This record gives sequence, structure tokens and C-alpha cells, in this order.
Amino acid sequence: MDPWLIWLIVAAVLIVAEIFTLTAALGMLGAAALITSGAAAAGLAGPLQFAVFTAVATVTLLFVRPVALRHLLQPQTERFGVDALVGRAAYVVSEVTGREGRVRIGGEEWTARSYDETLVIPPGATVDVMEISGSTALVYPRE
Repeated sequence: MDPWLIWLIVAAVLIVAEIFTLTAALGMLGAAALITSGAAAAGLAGPLQFAVFTAVATVTLLFVRPVALRHLLQPQTERFGVDALVGRAAYVVSEVTGREGRVRIGGEEWTARSYDETLVIPPGATVDVMEISGSTALVYPRE
């Protein structure tokens, strides 16, 4: 079997393994094996093929992988779903106590409880959504 084909198979195995691990390390090694496959197809001798693989693997693992991981592990910039409701203003539809109540948040009516269980918030008041617990908004009156 030709050396370039062996390197190509190694590259494919490493890249497929990367799909299951998501560490970016095996993907970089797969890229190094792919480049080494090209070098082997160009007629490079066996020891030089290992030198190419080592050099490319070192460069990718030391310089490319940290950049890739930084882009993959960035914090989420936008909030979605119920997380997006926290901090928004709501309008009290029916009296909100520590046990029950209803508020309107962005056109939708939600069950609500007072964030401070001792507070009673009258209808018509504007409140801030402090937390969402299940399908209930925990609210606190605006000053």
C-alpha cells in the first residue's frame, strides 16, 4: 500500500474521531496527516514524512487549536426563550402576592408571584421580572 494512502486513511480516522470528541486536537492531527499525505504523494521519503507530520501537528496544536477553541467557547451573547424575559418590564393584570397573580410580559399573560413574598402588588402596577421559575414569573415592583 502506498504511504500517501496510509496517511490519508490516518487523516480520515482522526477527523472522524474528532467528530465524536469535539476537542479540536484530533482534528488538528487529522489535518497534519492530510498534509503529510500530500507530501508522501509528492515522493518525500519516510523519515521526512514523519518530520512533516510532527512539524504540522506541533504548529496546529500550539497555534491554531487555541484560536479555534477561543471561538468555540465564546459566551452566549444573546438570551433566548424565558431567559430573555428576565429584566424586562411587566404590567400587573391581577393582584400579585407571594402565592398568585397574573402579569403581561411583552403581550403574553403569565402567572406571577411576588419576588418578596410579603409584598402585595396591585393591578396596573409596573414590575420588573426578576426570575422565571417554570411557567411563573417572579416579579418585583418598580420604584
